[in-house]
Amino acid sequence: MSRNHTLGNGYRLKGWESWDDLQECLLAVEKCFVILMDHLLTSPYLVCIVGIRPDQISEDVIWVVVKDLQDFCVGDLAAPEGPAGYSCKKPAKVTVDDFVFSGLGMAGNTSNLIKAAVTPAFAPQFPGLNGLGLSIARLDLAVGGVVPMHTHPGGSEVLLVTQGAICAGFISSANTVYFKTLKKGDIMIFPQGLLHFQVNGAGIPSTAFVSFSSPQPGLQILDYALFANDLPTELVVQTTFLDAAVVKKLKAVLGGTN
Repeated sequence: MSRNHTLGNGYRLKGWESWDDLQECLLAVEKCFVILMDHLLTSPYLVCIVGIRPDQISEDVIWVVVKDLQDFCVGDLAAPEGPAGYSCKKPAKVTVDDFVFSGLGMAGNTSNLIKAAVTPAFAPQFPGLNGLGLSIARLDLAVGGVVPMHTHPGGSEVLLVTQGAICAGFISSANTVYFKTLKKGDIMIFPQGLLHFQVNGAGIPSTAFVSFSSPQPGLQILDYALFANDLPTELVVQTTFLDAAVVKKLKAVLGGTN
């Protein structure tokens, strides 16, 4: 027989009272250890589930529940990036500078087609964020500047306007539009994966700072996805109902072909 104790958040502690139960637990721990050792050098996240039969343990089961066993995992940018982020820098090589980023104090270069600049502080620029589930960036919009419809597949976004005014909005999966002109001090949320945009709503340059719920939120801009690659014009016409002449014009502007 065994006793189960609820620890909260879906975790249970299982106590063993017989020799057979103890042997089963030890076998489960041994199998967990072998799987976890394969990942020890590539991720700060480890979990071992021993309240099940050893023959039911698989790598998929191991990663169902994630338990962070380290205070932090400063990214080792010299190592390859995996699904869980970068490998951890050795603690002896971590310094306070790994937790400080000074790159958001200056405006970005808005001399481009969209008259906008995003200065990121994501894991590749700010390795102290690695594994912590957050990041930040600076957005600069010149007069007439715009960030076209885009999505962040890896995280939700919070935008804080610090200068000027920005018309911002998103479209839900039900195609409901939520938009508003934000003034200095206003904050808006953009849920993960939804199409959203920002447009300078003032006659002066506007600035905002954006925070994400991921160290690598990702980015896909709709206009570039349609018109800045080699997707054939006829397919774009068929899937967007746009005129072929309009599609070709947009491809010429954004660098697309076909």
